[in-house]
Amino acid sequence: MGRRPHEPEKQEPVTDAEEADYFLRAVADVRPLPAPPPPPRPVPPPPLPRQRQRDDLAVLEVLDHGLSGDEVLESGDEWLYLRSGLSPALLRDLRRGRFRIQERLDLHGCTVEDARTELATFLREARQWRWTCICVIHGKGLGSPGRVPVLKRLVGGWLMRHQEVLAFAQARPEEGGSGALRVLLGWPRRR
Repeated sequence: MGRRPHEPEKQEPVTDAEEADYFLRAVADVRPLPAPPPPPRPVPPPPLPRQRQRDDLAVLEVLDHGLSGDEVLESGDEWLYLRSGLSPALLRDLRRGRFRIQERLDLHGCTVEDARTELATFLREARQWRWTCICVIHGKGLGSPGRVPVLKRLVGGWLMRHQEVLAFAQARPEEGGSGALRVLLGWPRRR
């Protein structure tokens, strides 16, 4: 008797050995793909701006020689400033953390001009909100050429030129230590 037109042909069961043999014959001509090309090389960092570094160091030198000795005290790497005529107890309280920091400004990665602009903008905002204690994070200079903390000196000099800055001191270790300043601000009374 013949097979019906839509009836599938009966197949004999295949053993594991036959199945393995079929597979090996099927993949006999297969070759591994070539290894992918290596990833592209990273883009080299931009060149170091040597002239700007020399300019920044020159500004530091001018700041070192242009500041009054009774306004600025340096203890090792620590920056301390107290506006003349104010009680040293104010500076002591600031250093001990007796004033709560109301806002922070982080200047990491800023150029000198960007840092100056950011600080001026931040102080305008502080005046608007009448903050009395802020923290300015200038960094420790670890990423600077020669590991010189360029912004540290500049920020201190800029702060001293603002009438509303009464005092500043190195931040406490948990606030940034030698890479930040606690700044005490005073505002004229509103009428």
